[in-house]
Amino acid sequence: MTAATRAFRRWGAAVTPPARRIDYPRHGRRGVRRWIPSWRLVLGTALTGVGALLGLFALVYAQVDIPSENAQARQESNVYYWADGSHMVSVGAVNRRNVPLSEVPAPVRDAAIAAENAGFYSDSGVSFGGLGRAVSNMARGRETQGGSTITQQYVKNTYLSQEQTLSRKVKEFCLALKLDNRTSKDEILQGYLNTSWFGRGAYGIQAASNAYYGMDVDELDPSQGAFLAALLKGGNAYDPVLSPANRRRAVERWSWILDRQVELGMMDAAKRARYTRFPQPLARSLSTALSGQTGYLVDLAERYVKKRTGLTDAELDRGGYQIHTTFEKDAVGKLERSVRDVLRRGLNPEGRKEDRHAQVGAASVRPVDGAVVAVYGGPDATEHFTNNADTSGVPAGSVFKPFVLAAALQHGVRREDGSALSVSAESFYAESGELTGSAPALDGPGFPPPPAPYGHVPTTLRMAAVLSSNAIFRRLGDDVGLRRVEDMAVGAGMLRSSMARRDEEFPLGTSSPSAIRVATSYATFANGGIKNEPYSVTRVIRDGTPLAGLERPRGTRAMDEAVARGVTSVFQGAGVLGPGTAKGTAAPAPVRPAAGMGVSTNQNETQRAAWFAGHSGELATAVTLFRSEPGKPLLSLAGVGREESTRGSLYTTRIWSAYMRAVSAGSSAGTP
Repeated sequence: MTAATRAFRRWGAAVTPPARRIDYPRHGRRGVRRWIPSWRLVLGTALTGVGALLGLFALVYAQVDIPSENAQARQESNVYYWADGSHMVSVGAVNRRNVPLSEVPAPVRDAAIAAENAGFYSDSGVSFGGLGRAVSNMARGRETQGGSTITQQYVKNTYLSQEQTLSRKVKEFCLALKLDNRTSKDEILQGYLNTSWFGRGAYGIQAASNAYYGMDVDELDPSQGAFLAALLKGGNAYDPVLSPANRRRAVERWSWILDRQVELGMMDAAKRARYTRFPQPLARSLSTALSGQTGYLVDLAERYVKKRTGLTDAELDRGGYQIHTTFEKDAVGKLERSVRDVLRRGLNPEGRKEDRHAQVGAASVRPVDGAVVAVYGGPDATEHFTNNADTSGVPAGSVFKPFVLAAALQHGVRREDGSALSVSAESFYAESGELTGSAPALDGPGFPPPPAPYGHVPTTLRMAAVLSSNAIFRRLGDDVGLRRVEDMAVGAGMLRSSMARRDEEFPLGTSSPSAIRVATSYATFANGGIKNEPYSVTRVIRDGTPLAGLERPRGTRAMDEAVARGVTSVFQGAGVLGPGTAKGTAAPAPVRPAAGMGVSTNQNETQRAAWFAGHSGELATAVTLFRSEPGKPLLSLAGVGREESTRGSLYTTRIWSAYMRAVSAGSSAGTP
């Protein structure tokens, strides 16, 4: 080797860069190959990542400790308060009782395992697939919910919140591993069955057994146990008495769980073949604390809270909520007494078949803000489950006519040439649609004799309202425009979903709003044309923190103030409370001035509902009477209450008047 060669090699060694820890981009490669990592680099990176994750998991695992058992799983009562802040009722305190696993029949235990976690007794307490799905869902912006083992579900029920976040899922994973190492499988299964939610406010298998079958858990047969196991997937989605869709889901899952037990060797095929009929549970029942009107009030408040806050049934059933309502105890009591006293004096269901199955619904709303002050939902919420104050399906009849008149006063009537002509309550109006000329005969069949001085002059809209003339209101609605009439009723407070088909009978009240919505709509007249949405809860507090979403809705203008005053003036006084409601049976006027409307006398033998609705300025109330037998259409009111009643209208008028007189004599109603 020459001296020059040796010198060149020494120079090359001096300028060669030192070896890198990570050979990337790769040294000595050119082009695309320079950017392709070596297998050593790929493997090393993967091992480093796995090691980091394992280290992080070990750190979290070491820091997470198992809290005291049931520290956050104790069910609490939901406490409801009257409008004045006094205690109304506590719900949920006794709807949970822990039972040892030995009291749960083996087939019931097997059904829960088959439904939720077939490998429960052999797994490590966690599902790596479930955690992987949680990570994947989080990366895609979805909820982190994924398949969990029974151990993980028990951890979530007992120690953690119900929120769906990755951090909560990781914590659940670690706690489940620790719990599986420290606790026997039977203890975990026992805890799981005692803390799971089954719907109907039932936490735990014992409460569920009582709620659905009225028996203790140790009396359940395998078929009933399979149904209760189906509820673990979602109580309200699988309770078959709630809807036909629920029943289909419940039957399919119940059958699948029984078949799954055969597949897993928990039940032989011969035994499975004995259970071919779905074990229909009992109808939903309410605690005796919810008897009388209380159950109806709680139902209204719960549905309002869920609608406004997004709380689920499961979250409400978990308890701990303080729910402050708008219901006034004194007003509720007076409304209930008014209904019972009037019906007791007028109806004899034991002695007269025409009086059987008679039902009353009533609601009272404060116009100034829309607060639901009182309702009458039925004789007893623990016996008559449907809330008559908040049910649809009862045609409104003549209590709908004020909205036809309001639409006419607001928009005028359309003429044949397409122009609009303004009208007032004093405008002469004929059945033919003429605004001048002779009125139709008003002393024919179905009409009482017109009182002086209207006997020999054309009929005004005011007089047509007093006489509740179907012919004139039918024509008036058509001339105003049925869509405008519907919009007026909906704008005043009725629900669009309760509106009937817009045909020639539409102005006569074929729609079927609830008593609450009728009262709300009449409250709009009392409030100068400004509608306030009905509300029943002012605030909900849990753990000292008020829930958002319960701010009082702002009012909206439904009609001009002059229109509201005009309609009120038309339906005010003894004229409407008398002949237009029930011939010769005018109710005594309330202490304060009132405006109201009842079903007219010119109804046929197929009439199926009677109403009276009105307001005193400070309170709007609607009362309806109908005859209803389970599973059948509404029954006819012909003959209800003997001949002195015009198909029930007498009783709605008497109830309304008695209640309004009672609250007028006190000071509870009308105070914001």
